[in-house]
Amino acid sequence: MGSTRTSAGLLVWRRGQDGIEFLLAHPGGPLWAKRDDGAWMIPKGEIDEDEDPLACAVREFEEEVGQAVPGPFEPLTPIRQKGGKRVLCWLVEADLDLTGFRSNTFHMEWPRGSGRLLEVPEIEKAAYWPAKDAMTKILPSQAPLLAEALARLAP
Repeated sequence: MGSTRTSAGLLVWRRGQDGIEFLLAHPGGPLWAKRDDGAWMIPKGEIDEDEDPLACAVREFEEEVGQAVPGPFEPLTPIRQKGGKRVLCWLVEADLDLTGFRSNTFHMEWPRGSGRLLEVPEIEKAAYWPAKDAMTKILPSQAPLLAEALARLAP
């Protein structure tokens, strides 16, 4: 993978009452607690050395949302986020019941420099958003993934 960090994720969509809806995730922890618009993201994670990128995307989705998605998976054009991280993403249709949502957790020092560790969920919540709303909610650097998905899904 070289020195550039690479993540892999799944962009899950479903046919809603008013058209296409995308599943987005809101990160957990105090850094994101008061952010909404521009803070939601595609469930994803860094690819382990020698790991298949699609296998990583499927694993990360299951860890962060608590459900498996069987596919088929359609690759989207990779993007580069603001911080330089490369993101590989696959589009997949799935109408998931999010009432049993659960995410893995991680430890972080908070406040920074305090020596106090908090255990926080990697993803605080997941929800389906109508396409127009999803474009407002998603991190701006990931918006091209939604735009490409919409273009592919257009009748």
